[in-house]
Amino acid sequence: METSQKGKTIFIFIFSFGCRFDNLVSRCSITNTDVQFNQVATEDELIEDFSAVESNCSVPIVHLKSEILETESLNLLTEETYVDSLLTKLPVLSEEEQNALAATPAHPAGLYALYASCVAGNLVEQLWNFAWPSAIALLHPSLLPVAVIGFFAKLAIIGGGPLVGKLMDNFPRVPAYICLNVVQASAQLLSASMIIYAHTIPHTSTSSMLLRPWFIVLVLAGAVERLFGVATGVAMERDWVVLLAGINRPIALAEANAVLSRIDLLCEIVGASLFGVLLSKFDPVTCLKFAAGLMLWSLPVVVVLTWLTNKLSTGVLDRAKTSQAYCKTSTGEPLPDDDNMVDIGLEAIRHGWKEYMQQPVLPASLAYVLLYFNVVLTPGSLMTAFLTQRGLNPSIIGVFSGLCAFMGVAATFISADLVRRFGLLKAGAIGLLFQASLLTVALAAYWSGSVAQQSPLLFFLSLIVLSRLGHMSYDVVGAQILQTGIPSGKANLIGTTEVAVASLAESVMLGVAIVGNNASHFGFLATLSLLSVVGAAWMFCQWLLNPTDEQRRLFSFDTRF
Repeated sequence: METSQKGKTIFIFIFSFGCRFDNLVSRCSITNTDVQFNQVATEDELIEDFSAVESNCSVPIVHLKSEILETESLNLLTEETYVDSLLTKLPVLSEEEQNALAATPAHPAGLYALYASCVAGNLVEQLWNFAWPSAIALLHPSLLPVAVIGFFAKLAIIGGGPLVGKLMDNFPRVPAYICLNVVQASAQLLSASMIIYAHTIPHTSTSSMLLRPWFIVLVLAGAVERLFGVATGVAMERDWVVLLAGINRPIALAEANAVLSRIDLLCEIVGASLFGVLLSKFDPVTCLKFAAGLMLWSLPVVVVLTWLTNKLSTGVLDRAKTSQAYCKTSTGEPLPDDDNMVDIGLEAIRHGWKEYMQQPVLPASLAYVLLYFNVVLTPGSLMTAFLTQRGLNPSIIGVFSGLCAFMGVAATFISADLVRRFGLLKAGAIGLLFQASLLTVALAAYWSGSVAQQSPLLFFLSLIVLSRLGHMSYDVVGAQILQTGIPSGKANLIGTTEVAVASLAESVMLGVAIVGNNASHFGFLATLSLLSVVGAAWMFCQWLLNPTDEQRRLFSFDTRF
């Protein structure tokens, strides 16, 4: 009988705990539940047992009727069915809603502040990139001084890029970026001072000018300025914009990358045009002083906008980097802790190259590097020299360069639409294949011999202009692929190393051009340039057609992959 009584008590507890009431919830604690019961209590027995149980409970016991049991049992069944329906009918975003979310930046206000900072910084940088070679060229007609400065700048990027990238990964983003801008502006001011000094002293021969102290200082300052300028660009394009736009929002990230490229190209056009107009109306010293004043004015603006970018993005730039690999080498051993900075620098460079080769999106990066071998079929100095020797009107050459730049701006609009329509990886393949196809037709037109006449030559140039759409489209899309595939803790290290590799590729092709500097060798150089573009397209497409598990994981958001 005792067993039956305890069983009835448990029955009352279980039922009262499971039922839902509108205005009353009862709770009673039972400690001894290790019982068995095999009898069924009647309604009268239940009523009698309530009085015995009430004295041991801290809350009132609800007296239930058999009708209530039936009704509430049905209610419980109904509630269970309702819960199941909730779990199976959770709201799922439609494809349009998913696309809208993918196109919405995570921190839009911070992105606008970043764009303003890029305008202030890039305008001065692009103006200076046009100003210093123009001012040096006015000192002596030889191209050797400009070539020497450019050569040592490439060496600085090749050797110092990984080291600077590693140091950037060591420190918080905002202070590191401000420090880079201060050093770059200081190097620009020092370079401007040296060139102004050179214009105030008597001109000497080119060979003796290379040994002058002011020229040596100019070479060193130019190397530092380019190295730190590349580092600021990598920080913006590979790290900051990813945090502000959102790595899991591909359309927003593609549009942000397009805006950054657009700003860079427009600043290049405006900066070169502005200094060119000034140089046509004033003497070089006055123009250089104007450039120096613009540098001094833009530096505090960039610093304030950098702080504002972090403020408007609720401190997202203060977020710790996901990989703290800067404390150790890739083999797990600590970096040299002695005072030998040479050993530390060499280890950082070795570590940067090793991390670059081990990145999960290496084929996409190598395709980007291969495009730098194309130094002929582009609106560069070699193409300008070739067209001049062909006797083409200088105004047509200027229009050709301007159209190439505007095609780059147009590509920044097209790239975001390609990502939206075809997905990130297929958009990159389309850009490379488009460029390779047009350059193949252009080279075929050159080898046909018809470019000796002006009309076929213009057709040849128009194909190169159109190919810039594909080149700049992949430049934007490829940057987003690398942003997605590289951990944020290694973004600066791998990004600066990639720039170093690209600089090495460009230097190799320039060396080949120096050896074959005769205009009759232009076809051979153009063929090498085309092969590099075709090789880039083939490498990327092979990587796209044979994806790895890591690749599928990184680009799982790409619904068209």
